[in-house]
Amino acid sequence: MNTVKEKSVTRTIPVGNVPVGGGHPVAVQSMTNTDTRDVRTTVAQIRKLEEVGCEIIRVAVLNMDAAKAIAEINKAISIPLIADIHFDWRLAVAAMESGANGIRINPGNIGSLEKLKKVVDKAKKLGVPIRVGVNSGSLEKEIREKFGGPTPEALVESAIRNTNLIADMGHEELKISIKSSDAMATVDAYRLISRRTDFPLHIGVTEAGGLIAGTVKSSVALGALLMDGIGDTMRVSLTRDPAEEIIVAYEILRAVKLRHRGPEIISCPTCGRCDIDLFSLARAVEERARKIPQPIKLAVMGCIVNGPGEAREADIGVAGGKGKGIIFKGEKILKKVDEANLLEEFWKEVEIVLDEYDRKHPDIQR
Repeated sequence: MNTVKEKSVTRTIPVGNVPVGGGHPVAVQSMTNTDTRDVRTTVAQIRKLEEVGCEIIRVAVLNMDAAKAIAEINKAISIPLIADIHFDWRLAVAAMESGANGIRINPGNIGSLEKLKKVVDKAKKLGVPIRVGVNSGSLEKEIREKFGGPTPEALVESAIRNTNLIADMGHEELKISIKSSDAMATVDAYRLISRRTDFPLHIGVTEAGGLIAGTVKSSVALGALLMDGIGDTMRVSLTRDPAEEIIVAYEILRAVKLRHRGPEIISCPTCGRCDIDLFSLARAVEERARKIPQPIKLAVMGCIVNGPGEAREADIGVAGGKGKGIIFKGEKILKKVDEANLLEEFWKEVEIVLDEYDRKHPDIQR
């Protein structure tokens, strides 16, 4: 039984060719960690992210050269690009003039209202959506003092104040993020703001940590929010290759049954019956599966005796033994293979399953 609540009603805004909010699928995004001025390296990273399912990409704009580089980057990628701006309103204007599909700003650090209005006027003229981003580390001093710190209530007050500023200037293609490195504070803040606005919400836990800590914090916080029907776009922030962020994001969405992209991999934790290097086999399968968009189910099991029975729901599975392995479908053993050839033979069967899936679902775009 799916226990995800009905999605909160938000307005739809266009981010390039990706509709955000209004009941559309939760869009998965990441941020490059390259020097944006290095067009070649930045494009290479974005294309790698596109391969694993990134739908919106954000780049840091630290100076005017970076803002101008957006024009060249956009020519070479297929997904919308958001310019991340802090402090200098001129960079926001230049990024939009270079073709950024969106900008992310914290109005509180752009400067005066006059400077903010210049940014908003350009966004309105070009039809560029703005993400109002508020983090626990960048709260206005008076709000921090009023609430005694970066509490959920403080984050919400800052976001509402800054969003209203922009809306009052005549631009309402807005989305909001209010992030904390505290998973529970993040959940509380988004629950509060979801009751006070119908602007789309970008959800995430900022500075979440490395692969393990960041995945756990993000899964707890974003999973809770998504099950509450909150969230229109999302980023899993990890101190890792950005591609890992996309993989984890889709696994969270799969777990709460909101989106299904790429293979689900079932693998056993190993035990004393395991006579194969299951860790290496599972890693190799995961690595190959990254670029597969079809939502098939793969099983990587360590025991020939119990493997097929324990993973009978998989579309195709592999189970190891001592120097040997089997490839199975349901409870039917398709072939027995020497361990040295197990991965390649398994992948041949995976390709057959993918072809079968494509024939059954010819209208799905990938």
